[in-house]
Amino acid sequence: MRNELQALFGKVRMAARSLNQLDDAQRNDVLNAVADAIVRRADYILEENAKDLLRMDAANPKYDRLQLSLQRLCSIADDTRHVASFPSPLGRVLKHVVRPNGMELSRVSVPFGVIGIVYEARPNVSVDVFSLCFKSGNACILKGGSDAVCSNRAMVEVIHDVLRESGLNSDVVALLPPGHESTSALLDAGRDVDLLIPRGGQELIRFVRENARVPVIETGAGICHTYFDEYGDVVKGASVIHNAKTRRVSVCNALDCLIVHEKRLSDLPALCRKLADSHVVIYADSLAYQALEGRYPARLLEHATEESFGTEFLSYRMAVKTAGSIDEALAHIAAYGSRHSECIVTEDARNAELFTREVDAACVYTNVSTAFTDGAQFGLGAEIGISTQKLHARGPMGLEELTTYKWVIHGNGQVRV
Repeated sequence: MRNELQALFGKVRMAARSLNQLDDAQRNDVLNAVADAIVRRADYILEENAKDLLRMDAANPKYDRLQLSLQRLCSIADDTRHVASFPSPLGRVLKHVVRPNGMELSRVSVPFGVIGIVYEARPNVSVDVFSLCFKSGNACILKGGSDAVCSNRAMVEVIHDVLRESGLNSDVVALLPPGHESTSALLDAGRDVDLLIPRGGQELIRFVRENARVPVIETGAGICHTYFDEYGDVVKGASVIHNAKTRRVSVCNALDCLIVHEKRLSDLPALCRKLADSHVVIYADSLAYQALEGRYPARLLEHATEESFGTEFLSYRMAVKTAGSIDEALAHIAAYGSRHSECIVTEDARNAELFTREVDAACVYTNVSTAFTDGAQFGLGAEIGISTQKLHARGPMGLEELTTYKWVIHGNGQVRV
């Protein structure tokens, strides 16, 4: 099987070269055709998705991410059309210099070439990755989780059909078979793959980082905090906290830990009141527990342990930590955060500025829900992931983040002495 996978990687590498021959209008036509085909073949895709759902416990936090619906498929199609509507990220002159000897240098945006994606039970990623990679001139190799094998196959089958109908090489997107062997082969495919991007939980990301022999951009794991400051507004805070926690609990930008200034503990029941309607279990430290006891449903209130902090819950659970000062809140975030998305709720401009400056994260919010950490919400179209590292890209990765650059030099016979 290893030899078969290496042969497949070689085909994708060759197919990537053919993308250089397409202009932006041709790429957009294909993406719009893929969007139409997803809606047109929705019944087939949903039937395949149902096979995956039957194998997963509905209580599993991944279930919501795995589950497709007609509405979600239409949203995926809309995101694909949105990507098609963006200007091409390719061929942009990022810098132009004329040297004293008349030599002209231009730094020009170009594709990476072949991008590999390792992801869990998220069939929408199959289309998001293809659309962003295709628009940015990259071929892609998809390694989805076994939980979504039928859904991913259906998505890629629809894409392949559109590519063939358009007279293009369908090898510009490849779906690897489930299993550890194909993952291992992809992580070792340095000759054919230019960049690896893992999307999933902390364990998946750690495994890819520690075992890949291909450059990696880390995305996905989100341990997100909201700090309700001494000068926070209760109405704003309650709304931001509820939205960040409950809008969609299985995503990486969902709230995991509320930090509350000890002077505002009397407001904690009001801040958490709407969470009870969504049956959110709270793991509270001793001071927060005392503030909530009798004012938050007992069946949903538990004492926090050390494991309550630094956990990405991906469910209707969250921790509450009391801080004696903004510095203590910042120290807690530095110790337990994942550099994804952090928020402060405050009416004090100095504390907002301090928080924004001191927090080391891809996205730092003031009085805004962390649920907005999303490529579409940032105006980038779909996203290939949320980068939590600092090399090359940080935050939502859209089209521009899927390009690198090369130097193009023009002259008239200049030689170096």
